[in-house]
Amino acid sequence: MLGRTVPDVTLKTRVRDDSIGGDNPFRWQDVSTGDLFRGKRSVVFSLPGAFTPTCSNEQCPAFERMYDDMRAAGVDEVYCLSVNDAFVMYQWGLKLGVEKVKLLPDGSADFTRRMGMLIRKDHVGFGARSWRYSMVVDDDDIVAWNEEPGINDAGLDDDPYGETKPEKIMAWLAANPKK
Repeated sequence: MLGRTVPDVTLKTRVRDDSIGGDNPFRWQDVSTGDLFRGKRSVVFSLPGAFTPTCSNEQCPAFERMYDDMRAAGVDEVYCLSVNDAFVMYQWGLKLGVEKVKLLPDGSADFTRRMGMLIRKDHVGFGARSWRYSMVVDDDDIVAWNEEPGINDAGLDDDPYGETKPEKIMAWLAANPKK
């Protein structure tokens, strides 16, 4: 993955628009991943699903806690990407109290598939999901890469979470300051 350019795909997001009014003042907005990553240093971590145990209890909260440290280390933005739709990602963010990490819905799995990280989680009824990975992206180029071992479609794992912890990203950032 190192040295590759991140795929430029369109994510279907929802953004608050107070001019809409009512109980659901949100509108659809297409977001290009190329636009998200271009011209800055970003941390991206991807996980199997919102509202799932490891993702909700450990991974996303850990990146939220370390957000300010990553920013101090030269990161412009931290993104969490999951193969979930915009509505699920929004509600999950509210439930977790996420205020700093930006949640990206890859509802059609286009980004995840083009990253080569799309797996099947049929053994737990999830269908297509992302394998757990994290990366640092400098101006669209992947400069640091971590993924959990044993990528598979058969559920032959215990949903590993170690290689993609934010501490691994922080260690890389400390050794590779932004130029």
